[in-house]
Amino acid sequence: MRHLLELEGLTAAVEVDSAGTAAYHSGEPPDRRATAAARARGVRVGGAARQFKASDWESFDYVLAMDRDNFDDLRRGAAPRHHDKLFLLRQFDPASPKHASVPDPYYGGDDGFEEVLDLCEAACRGLIAHLRRQHGM
Repeated sequence: MRHLLELEGLTAAVEVDSAGTAAYHSGEPPDRRATAAARARGVRVGGAARQFKASDWESFDYVLAMDRDNFDDLRRGAAPRHHDKLFLLRQFDPASPKHASVPDPYYGGDDGFEEVLDLCEAACRGLIAHLRRQHGM
């Protein structure tokens, strides 16, 4: 997302962060296979994993879940007033099936990371189009 925002000249307008619903990878760098796949596309991936915090609901206008399990976990932990901030990432891709998840490539081969990057890029392009329409960017 950050890479696409940079290409679109929107880095100053949109704050992006990433967090998981579980803490078991907290503090770790991104998976080396994900980093390599992104680097091959000219995308830099960095940072360290962190767990989603209750305060994130107040800090962000959109909370994007990669899959239905994480969506459900996030929704259960959210106050009803925050439910309208929660989306499945792929719902912003007009070519995506309804309620589609991003598959977890962790236990597969390198090809899975390529597929995930393709799916996320399509969804993020759709999200940027949504932000432009909804927020006049």
